Amino acid sequence: MNNTLETVLLITRNGMGSADPALQITLIKKYLQLLLDGDLLPSVICFYTEGVKLVVEGSPILDLLRKFESKGVHLAVCSTCLSFLGLQDLVQVGIVGGMPDIIEAQWGANKVITL
Repeated sequence: MNNTLETVLLITRNGMGSADPALQITLIKKYLQLLLDGDLLPSVICFYTEGVKLVVEGSPILDLLRKFESKGVHLAVCSTCLSFLGLQDLVQVGIVGGMPDIIEAQWGANKVITL
């Protein structure tokens, strides 16, 4: 089953939920892996605020994110957030853009899921 009908994921945390940081990473890994395994692919995954930490050097989910990219999922990364956190030179996956890209993805979506 392929659900690429303009579903957008918003990842705003360095993981998933507001638990212990190790649990947050465990949960986001599991969630993304299950999406891949089920061929439940969003059209875009937007990373902003603390979520940008997941696309930079040292992120424990880079391999998963590369798999999404290889399947045609657009990874949009907030340049303002990267700059604020001093991470702009460490990006490993995705396209660095800005708020206009996030807005365009949200308004073009049939469904927006915030993690």
